[in-house]
Amino acid sequence: MDAPRSIVIVKLSAIGDVLHAVPAAVALKKAFPTARIGWAVEGRAADVLAGHSAIDHLFRLPRGWLKSPRAVWWLRQQLRSFAAEVTVDMQGLFKSMVVTALSGGSTRIGYARPESREQAWIAYTHAIRPATAHVITRHCELLAPLGIKSPAIEFNMPRWPVSRSRVNEWFRELRFDSSPVVMNPGAGWGSKLWPVERFAAVAGELRQRHGVRSLVVWGGGDERAAAEQIVADAGGAAILAPATTLQDLGEVCRQARLFISSDTGPLHLAAAVGTPCVGLFGPVPANRNGPYGPRHVTVEPPADLRPAWEDRKTDRESMRGIDVAAVVAAAERQLFRAAAA
Repeated sequence: MDAPRSIVIVKLSAIGDVLHAVPAAVALKKAFPTARIGWAVEGRAADVLAGHSAIDHLFRLPRGWLKSPRAVWWLRQQLRSFAAEVTVDMQGLFKSMVVTALSGGSTRIGYARPESREQAWIAYTHAIRPATAHVITRHCELLAPLGIKSPAIEFNMPRWPVSRSRVNEWFRELRFDSSPVVMNPGAGWGSKLWPVERFAAVAGELRQRHGVRSLVVWGGGDERAAAEQIVADAGGAAILAPATTLQDLGEVCRQARLFISSDTGPLHLAAAVGTPCVGLFGPVPANRNGPYGPRHVTVEPPADLRPAWEDRKTDRESMRGIDVAAVVAAAERQLFRAAAA
């Protein structure tokens, strides 16, 4: 295939899923540096892509856009103006298939069944059956029809100067004497939540053993309540973070020595900007969704507590199978590794 002049990536949501697709965009730009690369994305997930050197244009879509004929027409006009030659659908759902079809690309790549659902595969000229386990490398496998095979996994995330300045001011006000451990108690699914009292216990242990305080981040009312409970229970070992945008959170992560969280967007943002992570994985295995690369460690429950795949969103037992001692041990390994570097 000749080098394409314009490529559209379709990965609409959610935040962590969008971040998992970033290395594929980097690989595309490295392979085709003169190509224009666009990305169709929904809602605030677009904020983590803003300013990325591999992405020339964002097609920002509001939530519920598919129910609005005006929004669909606008998208069609924008995509046709972009004149995509190649479209890569990394979502594999009906709504992403609509974007793929509207793009007009003569080469349309996506996942084969069953990875692709809701008959999304009917829009593809190339349906790929991935062979690797991790979602990041699976997305990169979609680039094989373009001659890109086993690319290096790089995020190359942008810096956000306005957020950096704001975060620096917060850190001065909060009087951190050293880089904090950042904890995120929220998750998109209830099945991925780890008990708040265990986060508080980890914060207490890290303060007592290593003299490091934890900063607890949050997004939305329920998460703020959980974060406030952790701070209250930690007895001075943890501090509540201010409200943050996603770009603020990215810059908070860049100043953290460690990020502790379950499988959710903020964890994957921390990993993408290069912060060492401890990921807590219950209903979904870490070898599929975990923070990618040797800088990160994951903690999982005993295998017999992991639910069947179809029960992953309703399970309430697997995360409870992760105990405080295992998370403290993982955090200490990361802290010792950083100290030795």
